[in-house]
Amino acid sequence: MDPIQEQIERMTRRHFFGRTGLSLGTAALASLSGRDMASAFAAAPSTSGASERPKGTAIGGLPGLPHFPPTAKRAIYLHMNGGPAQHDMLDYKPKLVDLFDKDLPESIRNGQRLTTMTSGQSRFPIAPTRFKFAQHGQSGMWFSELLPWTAKLADEITLIKTVWTEAINHDPAVTYICTGNQLPGRASLGSWLSYGLGTMNQNLPEFVVMTPTWSSRTDAQAIYNRLWSAGFLPPKHQGVALRANGDPVLFLSNPSGVDSTTRRRALDAINRLNQHEYENLTDPETQARIAQYEMAFRMQTSVPELMDISNEPKSILDMYGPDVHKPGTYARCCLLARRMAERDVRFVQIFHRGWDQHGSLPSELPLQCKDVDQANYALVTDLKSRGLLDDTLVIWGGEFGRTVYCQGGLTKTNYGRDHHPRCFPIWMAGGGIKSGLTYGETDEFSYNIVKDPVHIHDMNATILHCMGIDHRRLTFKFQGLDMKLTGVEDHAPVKGILA
Repeated sequence: MDPIQEQIERMTRRHFFGRTGLSLGTAALASLSGRDMASAFAAAPSTSGASERPKGTAIGGLPGLPHFPPTAKRAIYLHMNGGPAQHDMLDYKPKLVDLFDKDLPESIRNGQRLTTMTSGQSRFPIAPTRFKFAQHGQSGMWFSELLPWTAKLADEITLIKTVWTEAINHDPAVTYICTGNQLPGRASLGSWLSYGLGTMNQNLPEFVVMTPTWSSRTDAQAIYNRLWSAGFLPPKHQGVALRANGDPVLFLSNPSGVDSTTRRRALDAINRLNQHEYENLTDPETQARIAQYEMAFRMQTSVPELMDISNEPKSILDMYGPDVHKPGTYARCCLLARRMAERDVRFVQIFHRGWDQHGSLPSELPLQCKDVDQANYALVTDLKSRGLLDDTLVIWGGEFGRTVYCQGGLTKTNYGRDHHPRCFPIWMAGGGIKSGLTYGETDEFSYNIVKDPVHIHDMNATILHCMGIDHRRLTFKFQGLDMKLTGVEDHAPVKGILA
């Protein structure tokens, strides 16, 4: 058969249009996106492993990024899923003691939206915190007795008391803060960073997620892997979830009877076939497949090494607390986050569940705080001692706050709190953030913001800014729209907290 005719008959409709688009549109694509086409279609990594590059050098990402010099190269996001109670932890309201069991004034609530869990209550009795507060550090920042370790960070962090959101229920709220939209399907913050900035470590994923255990007896809200999804971005930018038991990453280990040498030979053979297919069909997805196989092979060594903490000094393990010895705990995850920061993983996100105290808050909340308090202190302190905090951004917070009024029955020793989106705290440290600062003010009920509101889009714009990204210019065309993490309305980084 004529070889030209044979090639035509072999070519699928998809590859025909792909090749014509490639030949006719290469110059236009390069000019529109600014992408270096040579790097976009570069050969797959060598089978001998990733080439050596200076530590911290980014590979991939978009041309022209970062837009300006970053103050942070990497970020660790500590998400407390369920909505931590600000009145009992970080927003001190001493006048509430005299208002115990008095109804929240309508002038404060002002007809604001309530959840169905409390909208039917005949009254909204004020529940002052049972926990003592004190000032700490030279900054005089207020902390509850539930956070004795975090209080030691008073002069290291910025505490923002005035974050707010429109979402009032858990799933849309956490989806909103993670992806910029209450509806599923959008790309997550970590995926945007991976897409825009690329990777600084070819042996580990750019975006890693951990979901530790929790101590509260409260049934925790479900979380879904779409919270670390790449959405409409290329799938390689989605988060990789590390597991506490079994393989840290699913299907990472070789099957029984297959050793590394055999796996390497098989992979080389598959790569030769894929390269042959690429040379024939010039489908760039084939090159992406080769790169993914190579990454998976390298992770068979790099991930077990990452997870092995046996060489950590006893002083470091003691700093993180006794739970660090238990796989799957928040303390272990924080230590692993520091190890990933050392290895230049771009974005690490920890989802700690169980913060949804609608009832029995005085007995449940201390358990949650104990899970995270010492580990948070250890993480920031550990990063600082290694010179990593200067270019690592640490963020701690939930998807919304809690109400000042009690849900259900109120007594001197027991109360619960409903969801409250109007104001809640987030603290940040390192990576270009001021230290020892309390930003924003809420009213005497911690119900409304009276100074310096910070929308969650402003928070994400601030995180992107610290990473050297103008949030308005990081876009992706999807369904005819220029998608952004921070939505279509005008938002901006919170300049008052930037160092």
